[in-house]
Amino acid sequence: MKKVIVLILVFFTQSLLAQVEFEAKVSKNSLGLNEKLRIDFTMNADGDNFTPPNFEASGFKVVGGPSQSISQSWINGKSSFNKSYTYILMPMQKGSLTIRQASIEINNQIYKTTPIKINVTNAVELPKNPNEMPAISADDNLYLVADISNSNPYVNEPITVVYKLYFSYNIGISNWRELSKPKYNDFWSQNIDIKQLVAEEGMFKGERYRYVVLRKTVLYPQKSGKLEIEPLSLDIDCQVPTNKRNFWGQPILTEDSKRVSAGKKIISVKALPEAGKPVDFDGAVGKFDFKSTPSKTTLKSGESLDLTVKVVGTGNLKLFNLPKPVVPAALEIYDPEHTENVTTPLSGMTGSITDKYTIIPQYKGNYKIKPLTFSYFDLATKRYKTISSGEIVINVLDGPGIAASPNVAQSEVAKNKIETAKSFAYIKQKTTLKSAEKDDFLGSGLFYSLLILPFLAIPFVVVAKKKKEALDNDVVGNKIRKSNALAKKYLSEANKQLANKEAFYVALEKAMHNFLKAKLSIETSEMSKEKITEILLSRKGNPETVSEFIKLTENCDFARYAPSTEASIQQDYDKAVSIISDLAKQIV
Repeated sequence: MKKVIVLILVFFTQSLLAQVEFEAKVSKNSLGLNEKLRIDFTMNADGDNFTPPNFEASGFKVVGGPSQSISQSWINGKSSFNKSYTYILMPMQKGSLTIRQASIEINNQIYKTTPIKINVTNAVELPKNPNEMPAISADDNLYLVADISNSNPYVNEPITVVYKLYFSYNIGISNWRELSKPKYNDFWSQNIDIKQLVAEEGMFKGERYRYVVLRKTVLYPQKSGKLEIEPLSLDIDCQVPTNKRNFWGQPILTEDSKRVSAGKKIISVKALPEAGKPVDFDGAVGKFDFKSTPSKTTLKSGESLDLTVKVVGTGNLKLFNLPKPVVPAALEIYDPEHTENVTTPLSGMTGSITDKYTIIPQYKGNYKIKPLTFSYFDLATKRYKTISSGEIVINVLDGPGIAASPNVAQSEVAKNKIETAKSFAYIKQKTTLKSAEKDDFLGSGLFYSLLILPFLAIPFVVVAKKKKEALDNDVVGNKIRKSNALAKKYLSEANKQLANKEAFYVALEKAMHNFLKAKLSIETSEMSKEKITEILLSRKGNPETVSEFIKLTENCDFARYAPSTEASIQQDYDKAVSIISDLAKQIV
């Protein structure tokens, strides 16, 4: 008898599970690289938290959707329900591609679709309407070009790369996305901000085109040889005209897309000449002026001076070090304070770099700071140039006289410092002795504490276990907490998707549904407008707030496909936050 009951329960459970169907259907299993694929995710029961597969990871690009449809009918007293999410996909590569699993939550169970294999072949010839002339293609009217100012520079000579998108007068650009950013290996690079994209006119391939400057970059090659600039690649969405006309005689536009790349660029970098290279050359390339200036040359005992070493000009200012001054041992010099006042326009770095040293004399006398030299490679003359600062003489009027003569040897100064230090030394007359013996761990207070601690922890473990069991048995409470967490999650997701209209309204709708599930303990399939209104009002909800909630819920599905602005999307988000906050305080 028990076995019969178990079998009945098993069959009953399987029949319940079999009632829920969630599957993915495609319009075709084999298509050309230039064809589109339709995929429908259908279910026969209402669900929440639909998660589509990562189409890009599967080798497809979404060019349409998602669109949602719901149908419900009653035949001979039996009801049927069908809900679907539809996407239009374009393959991004040839081969055997697999569309991964989608998932959805139905009656607190997670259901997943079966992966689908799609065979993508070479591009095929699409059937044409004999009554329709072919539309203008984006292929021959859209180009991405990288203009390089100099493809054969010296090491550390600035060059510029300007990326321009050329497009014909016949087409319009609606959107563009970066697929891969250019990489400048072995270059020091600086991007120049473009505040606003402006369409200009210019010649390309002997014809007049419009173009937009997308990116400007200044590069300084750091080694000689053939250096590679990896390309910038974009996905461009555009509108191209067909040969059909509307009622007013204007050409009808159709959506098209194209993937463009600026192509790989090779820069042949010349090494700086070895002939005539100064010993102190540190890599400076450009046109510079050099100065070494003391704040004062006459001081009293205890005073200090600032020695400023400065280079001004145009060139690779951030890519070399300034010369360091060498001072007599009687002058104490501190590490410099380094400052840069450099801007980087399209022509390259310009401005100044400065090292400011603080110097404090130790003894009375006259001291000489040797001249500093700065060498750079002049791009205009293709030769090295060296600038020398003058000798600086520091006159210390008073102080200890042991270093009065500038000819006193460094060893004598050092000897005096040691003797002075010794005069302050003394012998310690007290000390503290410690026993070398150590206490045993066995039998110590720590030993007994660790021994008793597990027994003291038993009551806490028992209490914690009972609380966990009570929490696990609280099915309704867990469900409410889960729905509450999902509401917060999707409200946060909606905030992140303010710039993406469809994703925003999908997340907003999920947030509001999960809020109702958490606060009213009802399922999505029970969420009719009348029932939600009745329950909210019975729970002391403000009628005006309830009406605004219902109106915003109904608006979510419509707003995904209707024209909207960033301001209206932000307004809907602020309204949702306010309504949910008000209802959370009102309902009991």
